[in-house]
Amino acid sequence: MAIRVEGDMSATVTDYGQFYDLESYLLKVVKERFRELGSLSTFDFFCIVIWKANRAKSTIARGLLKRGYENLDAAVEALTSELAKQGSAEEKLRYLFETWSFRLPMASAILTVLYPEEFTVYDERVCDMLDDFRDLKNKTSFNRLWPMYQSFLRAVEKAAPVGLTLREKDRYLWGKSFSERLHKDIAEWA
Repeated sequence: MAIRVEGDMSATVTDYGQFYDLESYLLKVVKERFRELGSLSTFDFFCIVIWKANRAKSTIARGLLKRGYENLDAAVEALTSELAKQGSAEEKLRYLFETWSFRLPMASAILTVLYPEEFTVYDERVCDMLDDFRDLKNKTSFNRLWPMYQSFLRAVEKAAPVGLTLREKDRYLWGKSFSERLHKDIAEWA
């Protein structure tokens, strides 16, 4: 997103402040851009990767390049434009899982940004609050993964207060886990 520089009507600069709250940037700017264009830029795609797991960005970049694309831009364009063509939620997750070899934590993060009404992030903190689903990240068969991810979604829906969106329910459970862990840590330090 560019902003006009005061006093120079022709110059624009990037509003770097928008990246401070990366989730807001993703759920407002990136999601809408994807819906308009039907694909993502490499920058926006890697903003999702960093949001989920900054440590994974180099591994994912290398993995994309190993698929024979000329560069990251071509790989991300192919991945995201084909993702936009997938019909159901199941097809979308299957595409990322089977075609691009994304494990559930990263695939669910990508899909949560692009389709927040249908997906939520698979996260260990949320699993802690649900006291279940910890082994879901290790599933290698999509046919086993999909029904279990659906159960995970239903559990997230039930465990958080009524009236929240799926994304808000995920945040609520993540925040509850954070709070409980910190209180436990403080008690142990005392």
